[in-house]
Amino acid sequence: MSSNYEKNNYVIVKGTVKQQPVYSHSVLGEGFYEFTLKVARLSEQVDELPVTISERLLPELTDTNKEVGIVGQLRSYNKIEDEKSKLILTIFAREIIPAENVQNSNQITLEGYICKEPIYRTTPFGREIADVLIAVNRAYNKSDYLPCIAWGRNARFTGDLKVGEKVKLTGRIQSREYQKHIDEQTVITKTAYEVSISSIMTCEIEEEDSENMNQNQITEIEDDLFTEEGAHISER
Repeated sequence: MSSNYEKNNYVIVKGTVKQQPVYSHSVLGEGFYEFTLKVARLSEQVDELPVTISERLLPELTDTNKEVGIVGQLRSYNKIEDEKSKLILTIFAREIIPAENVQNSNQITLEGYICKEPIYRTTPFGREIADVLIAVNRAYNKSDYLPCIAWGRNARFTGDLKVGEKVKLTGRIQSREYQKHIDEQTVITKTAYEVSISSIMTCEIEEEDSENMNQNQITEIEDDLFTEEGAHISER
């Protein structure tokens, strides 16, 4: 069954390690570390993506100046800050592979459910955009809640989707900075992450999928996730 969950959420990225991994937490005696991976786009812009890695894989990150490939999943968790729940994203590394074995430096495949009504809008220049939150089942009755963004024709399609529909999508994970207004005098710059959709389609909901979908966790996500400009992307 675990292989099915891995297929529902598959990430492969290639980049360089920005800094030495820092200890994060332990689970059943196994230590986990965090670091940032710098992933170059074709436009030469660089996405700086958060990665969580087991101590078992650390020896394979000895040369931080050399490109490395990472296979894993995009995961989310809630972090309480100032009595508010923040949705945090991280790439959970399952395997380290040679960079030369990775053809596309940033790709993700997700299969999950629309769990928040999509928000469709147009920019002042007429570009169509749709924000959508996807719930992807994980083992042990857990789910990852992943903010995604679609453009153009994909945005029109995504904007018409209903809560509860099952979709399959491909794309890439991106980072960007945005300005967050704390009050009238205070503006801070934050780094944010999301999945940029390159293709999306609906698919049939199987009985087993319906039973495994964890509706209760959806309410843990802060209600204004998509309401503030720029804040539709998860924060770190």
